[in-house]
Amino acid sequence: MEFYIGFVRRVLIVALAAASLNFILGFGGMVALGHAGFIGVGAYTVVALSDAGFASAWLLWPAAAVVAGLVAALIGTVALRTRGVYFIMTTLAFAQMLYFVAVSLRNYGGDDGYTLPARPTLGLGIDLGNETHFYWLVLALVALLLAWMQRATRSRFGHALMGIRDNEVRMRALGYPVFRIQLAAFAIAGAIAGLAGALLAGGNGFISPGAMHWTQSATLVVMVVIGGLGRSWGGPVGAAVWLVLEEVLKQYTDHWHLPLGLLLIAVALWAPKGLAALSRGKKKVAAS
Repeated sequence: MEFYIGFVRRVLIVALAAASLNFILGFGGMVALGHAGFIGVGAYTVVALSDAGFASAWLLWPAAAVVAGLVAALIGTVALRTRGVYFIMTTLAFAQMLYFVAVSLRNYGGDDGYTLPARPTLGLGIDLGNETHFYWLVLALVALLLAWMQRATRSRFGHALMGIRDNEVRMRALGYPVFRIQLAAFAIAGAIAGLAGALLAGGNGFISPGAMHWTQSATLVVMVVIGGLGRSWGGPVGAAVWLVLEEVLKQYTDHWHLPLGLLLIAVALWAPKGLAALSRGKKKVAAS
């Protein structure tokens, strides 16, 4: 039973990270190939504070989000001055820099990773060492943040962000501060990814630089594409489908990447708007 609770918790955390990427990729048109770096920054913030003797989740998790958001803002300040493939490569370069910084942190395990001494404490009668308690807390946090991101995309800020995605020149001509809007979205997405990293580290009790390698960023991009770019449920749906199929296929074959690759091709051919768009299409057909 604990395995299933832990697996669903992991799906929820990765879904949150994928949704934060979709916030800038699907709604903002910023193809970032280094998003896993912010997950790692959040996780290693928890590691650093835990190693210093801090254990309260009230400190660890907000600190992880703030530090990751600040790092994202610094990276965005440089990356957002580029466009197209140059933006992709810039975000990738910064993410790999963060990866090699984590590898060089010998005090925190270096390439071997770091095992947390214990899970964070929350108080309020909630024991985070209990798998069920931790699961419900993660579920509540993920639900709140997904709801907030959905509202954000429907706000004036969200509409401006999507307007920049569709026609940056026109939005600039209308007087919108394009750079500041994109930078704010980039920092917000980084902060949410950092919180996902903190939850991942707390849940597993372990983190390694591998969690922030560029291949993890690429996997997040694939999840968003499968779920649906610019769809509110695109990130969570793509993450859930990918992780569930990965877990199932691993039980039958060591070559589980092949079926998942075929899934990506099938989505590109027959569901280009993503799996999250299929239910809306069915509702329209039923209504007609």
